[in-house]
Amino acid sequence: MIKVANIVFNSFVNDSRVIKESTSLADNGYIVEVIAHLDKNLIDNEKQGNFTIRRFSYLDRTVTKSKIAKLRAYFKYTKESVLYCKEFDILHCNDLNTLPIGFIIKKFFNKNLKIVYDAHEYETEMNGLQGLHKKLAQILEKFFIKYANKTITVSDGIANEYVKLYNIEKPALVLNTPFYEEIEKKNIFRETFDIAKDKTIFLYQGSLGKGRGIEVLVDAFKELDTDSVLVFMGYGQLEQVLKEQAEKYQNIYFHEAVSPDILLDYTSSTDFGISTIEDTCLSYHYCLPNKMFEYIMAEVPVIVSNLPEMKKIVVDNNVGVAAKTNTIEGLKEAITEATKLDKDKMRINLQKLKNIYNWEVQEKVLLEVYEGLFT
Repeated sequence: MIKVANIVFNSFVNDSRVIKESTSLADNGYIVEVIAHLDKNLIDNEKQGNFTIRRFSYLDRTVTKSKIAKLRAYFKYTKESVLYCKEFDILHCNDLNTLPIGFIIKKFFNKNLKIVYDAHEYETEMNGLQGLHKKLAQILEKFFIKYANKTITVSDGIANEYVKLYNIEKPALVLNTPFYEEIEKKNIFRETFDIAKDKTIFLYQGSLGKGRGIEVLVDAFKELDTDSVLVFMGYGQLEQVLKEQAEKYQNIYFHEAVSPDILLDYTSSTDFGISTIEDTCLSYHYCLPNKMFEYIMAEVPVIVSNLPEMKKIVVDNNVGVAAKTNTIEGLKEAITEATKLDKDKMRINLQKLKNIYNWEVQEKVLLEVYEGLFT
């Protein structure tokens, strides 16, 4: 049996991509362990479905604040991971910070190790990455990526950039799509917030952080009439601000995040889904967010930012609208345009599209990548 270490630089609590990958690999005969950080109140060795989670304690978040302390913690994490994973057959490295572990094992402990590099973003062009930190990331990725037997990533734009940057085989695309699910439309938001049937509900679900156009979205709805209402559902740094806005404006609502197993019930309870991203870095420029695919799976039309990868899926398949600009006026225009679309036609298009953008299809790509490691 082939042993796979699926290694992450987090505590592995809500990483849906790694959960799906690990489950798919284990379903197909691989012995899978996820290697993660042992945060407080977590278990160091546990079973989740058909794979195992092994966590190492390498930092205390309450005291590990300085750059030196964080660097020491990273070296400890690297050492623990190398020693534990050196006998595995495949190391699945999620993001750039785990790739050096694969290099060390392959170079010094296990020359037969196969490395799969899974770039969840455009790793050297992420939001906020700049200066010396960015330069170092570019140097490290350029050096370590040549030791990866296979590279996979999350959008065609990012894959093409990696080919140009490193002269490598084009990375395989494993998109962040949900499992296929037949949806029975629900009315949870109308029932929870007592929203009238004649009002149109727009939903923003997912991470409530900076760089996602959330503040502009709020300002746009402040200027719209109350026939259009906005529901935020999720968690993040803007959570408290959004709760305050919901108290203040009668067409803005806030709902706590819900567990993944019931998420699409809530998603289906809206009329339109919103997936906005600010074009602040190349990683965002080429992104394909999870929530866009979740809206499609729930058969909900989508409003997206005017970014190439998102626009290609939504506009070319006639399942929604791309805002011309991420401004108040641009979003108001997109929202107005969306309400005039032919909903019956979009529903048919969404039903076709969800048969393409689902995890069952992505799983086939992942398995082909793994089969190619030994041919």
